[in-house]
Amino acid sequence: MDTFNLRKVILEYPQQIHWGQKFAGKITSPSEKTSYNNLIVCGMGGSALPAEILADYLFFEEKSSLPIHICRDYQLPPYANKKSLIFISSYSGNTEETISCFHEALKRKLPIVAFAAGGKVEQLAKKNHVPLVKYKINFPNFQPRYAAGYGVVAMLEVLTKYGILATMPRIPKIDSREKEIPGEDLAKKIKGTLPIFYASNRFRAVAQNWKIKVNENAKTPAFWNVFPELNHNEMVGMTLPQCPMSVIFLSAEDENPAIQKRIAITEKLFQVKGLATEKVSLEGKNYWEKVFNSLVLGDWVSYYLALEYEQDPTPVIMVEDFKKALNQS
Repeated sequence: MDTFNLRKVILEYPQQIHWGQKFAGKITSPSEKTSYNNLIVCGMGGSALPAEILADYLFFEEKSSLPIHICRDYQLPPYANKKSLIFISSYSGNTEETISCFHEALKRKLPIVAFAAGGKVEQLAKKNHVPLVKYKINFPNFQPRYAAGYGVVAMLEVLTKYGILATMPRIPKIDSREKEIPGEDLAKKIKGTLPIFYASNRFRAVAQNWKIKVNENAKTPAFWNVFPELNHNEMVGMTLPQCPMSVIFLSAEDENPAIQKRIAITEKLFQVKGLATEKVSLEGKNYWEKVFNSLVLGDWVSYYLALEYEQDPTPVIMVEDFKKALNQS
């Protein structure tokens, strides 16, 4: 069922850390030092995932005062100006919403850096002399949702060269293979249920990533939310669950004690309601090790869940059908 050998993509995921930095290697520091008021990352679907991870890191770990906006639309936010740094992120280079933002940024002569494997984004970047981080990935039918590692490291490299980060963060090596069996085991546990992934705001992008991978790999619904907000609304919806559910709590040992307390109490309340729960520890010696270890584990969970459901994990046929319908209308 794994027609395009997605298993190999996951096994080689750790190499994205090296290649992401290399892809951004040709980007040079601006000739004039600029102080930016905000960072706006334009991207959709898998091409927006690096920005989500980047935003969490800058806010919670770097304590950065630079506001970040992830633009998932056809136009830039109203406050975009010449003190904004615009990242255009489209793996295919043909995402129409992102290209629309690219045109607007060019028209307004805003500072831009583009990230793409080719397509119209590459053409526009070269035509308009916009710095381009070009992804060169040799996997057949490679999917944007699996470029998050390349993207986040490349974006960190660019931010360092642009003086927004003092130094490039050290991102440790991880072993994808050691997460395969735990991922397969968890996939078997949640088979036949609606998976819901919960994390703290610090790791919100991880929960979101798990949800997206289950949607696109296993072709089945999944949802995500964050503490403490979910305790004020979504939690109540578990009073009368309408289908079998599995709630997976993604948590690190160094979480805020208040968040740890909320997770423990929420899990007990859900178990009283008969909900299946699983606690997944985000393992690692530092923030980036926790993030990448958990991303790879989520990849294995969604991969083996796809095989449990007899689905080819790589293609996203409904998305392609939707794009065809858009072009025909």
